[in-house]
Amino acid sequence: MSFTDPLILLALVPVAGLAAAYLVIQRRRTRYAVRFATLPMLDRVAPARPRWRRHLATGLVLLALAAFATAAAGPQMQLRVPYERATVIVAIDVSGSMEAQDVMPDRLTAAKQAAVEFVRELPPTVQVGAVAFSGEADLVAPVTSDRALVEDSIAALQAQGGTAIGEAVFASAAEVVRQATADATAPDDGPSGPGEVLDDAPADPVPARLVLLSDGYNTAGRSPAESVRAALDAEMPVSTIAYGTPTGVIDNGMRTQSVPADDQSLRTLAEQTGGHFYRAESGAELDQVYEDIGSAIGWRTETTLVTTPLVLLGLALTITATALSLRWFSRLV
Repeated sequence: MSFTDPLILLALVPVAGLAAAYLVIQRRRTRYAVRFATLPMLDRVAPARPRWRRHLATGLVLLALAAFATAAAGPQMQLRVPYERATVIVAIDVSGSMEAQDVMPDRLTAAKQAAVEFVRELPPTVQVGAVAFSGEADLVAPVTSDRALVEDSIAALQAQGGTAIGEAVFASAAEVVRQATADATAPDDGPSGPGEVLDDAPADPVPARLVLLSDGYNTAGRSPAESVRAALDAEMPVSTIAYGTPTGVIDNGMRTQSVPADDQSLRTLAEQTGGHFYRAESGAELDQVYEDIGSAIGWRTETTLVTTPLVLLGLALTITATALSLRWFSRLV
């Protein structure tokens, strides 16, 4: 927590002084009562009451004063809040190597399940699209707020062909640019009265990110290195997931072929576009990767004043102290 006017926190000093003075007065009062009254008479004149009642109301008032003083200093905190709008493209490798069963029940089935859950858990302000890539890249679900459409599109994917990682980035970047252009040219539905001044300044760009999963090397189309410029032009960081174990194999009917993921190319693609690189060798690890990505995507950190909650706390403490004092002692604090 930080403060816009930290010097105002010096107001806590007199509050602490009041607390100290209260403690001193209570100790003096106790010594005086014991000194000038016999114990039997003291019991009749000042019958025993729960000690905490005598001090609770005063303590609440002191806490209220501390809350008011802290609020006056302009406290502010760093809070995670969702973007008003954001775009996420989920790109999934559907090449033949995704039939490998080193991840149970097989790579593609586990990947689809994790991706669907990822889409489902994204903040509601995030629009989502899906790209499938094998020998080429296909936009299977355009950017939309219809989560069910995206989830169904992912669930229907089938493994086939080679691996075109670069083409997946190009296709995703093109969709992000298309969506941004559509947003920029969309008419303003708000009413405009006579003499109203219209703001022609362009709206802030909607933050976009590509989450790309692949289990192999680029074998078709443009390379991941060539796609970096397209991602940068679209202002679309690419977070990559190298998926599968190094010992994963597939049987094409003629021979057994090893199908490890290309960690280096995926890592470089993520680093050069401002994204993050992940590795997942099991369904559980993939779930965790998507969870980590989801906790960062669609959210931003902003400095927020927390003056109002402290003022409300101070008011609540003051009202409570007054009510308890009237109830127990028939007087204000």
